[in-house]
Amino acid sequence: MVDAMKIVIPGGTGHVGVLIARAFADHEIVIIGRSTPIAWDGKTLGPWAKQIEGADVVIGLAGRSVNCRYTEANRAEMLSSRVDSTRVVGEAIAAAARPPRVWLQSSTATIYAHRLDAANDEATGLIDTPTGDPAWKFSVSIAKAWEEALAAAPTPKTRKVALRSAMVMSPDRDGIFDVLYKITRRGLGGAIGGGAQYVSWIHERDFARALEWLIAHDDVEGAVNMASPHPLPQREFMAALRAAAGRRVGLPATAWMAKLGAFVMRTEAELILKSRRVVPGRLLAAGFAFEYPDWREAARDLVARRATG
Repeated sequence: MVDAMKIVIPGGTGHVGVLIARAFADHEIVIIGRSTPIAWDGKTLGPWAKQIEGADVVIGLAGRSVNCRYTEANRAEMLSSRVDSTRVVGEAIAAAARPPRVWLQSSTATIYAHRLDAANDEATGLIDTPTGDPAWKFSVSIAKAWEEALAAAPTPKTRKVALRSAMVMSPDRDGIFDVLYKITRRGLGGAIGGGAQYVSWIHERDFARALEWLIAHDDVEGAVNMASPHPLPQREFMAALRAAAGRRVGLPATAWMAKLGAFVMRTEAELILKSRRVVPGRLLAAGFAFEYPDWREAARDLVARRATG
């Protein structure tokens, strides 16, 4: 039995914050957000920083959603919301007389390059690439700046881990799985742009278990891929979801159709066309066992729980 911990979650009001709070419900959870009882602006020190004092764990989740058009204003906010919040959390930890022993800071599996030939792990994964869509390069640059802000934080008494997270799948409404499920139920869950691009994902149960594992293992720091060991091509990913949802047909879409649809929905086609082939090299090497390593089984579980939830 793990002793009760105080876990502070800056930026924890979104989908991932909700599932973390649920998974660690037996512990003291403190959510810091722009409209929570303990409020902040995500860039300056304030009374909220007192919550860092004596905390066991900090899990940083702040950052503007990438589900938007990459306009100049949105790009600036996506970058600043990540870098500024990480910087100021680091300042709060550095100023604490009793700082937390571990800081798990959200990052993203999108830091890796678009590729179809091999999987990206922490040791050999490709990050910089001379080719590709400018929007894809922008996403990589944000991820790199995010992790650089974490690395620069002067917190010698606090272990730091960058969580390079793939899409976290849970049955909660308005999460990414909910969006994909609704698309599938409407008969639109087919291959997009040929469907060869890889989809990386992680079941909510394994995400929470990996967080718990990282908290317990004091020898692990730096970047850790939070993803299932079995990413798969988008066409296979959607076929498995259709099977779990009881839908035999999913209409396909060409790349240009996806770009047009993304424009209409005020988002970016990168989110569905970039190949994210990411594997959890460090977790697997350390012996972490996934409960849901295979998407087919995970999809069946998520569909069943969504239907009864």
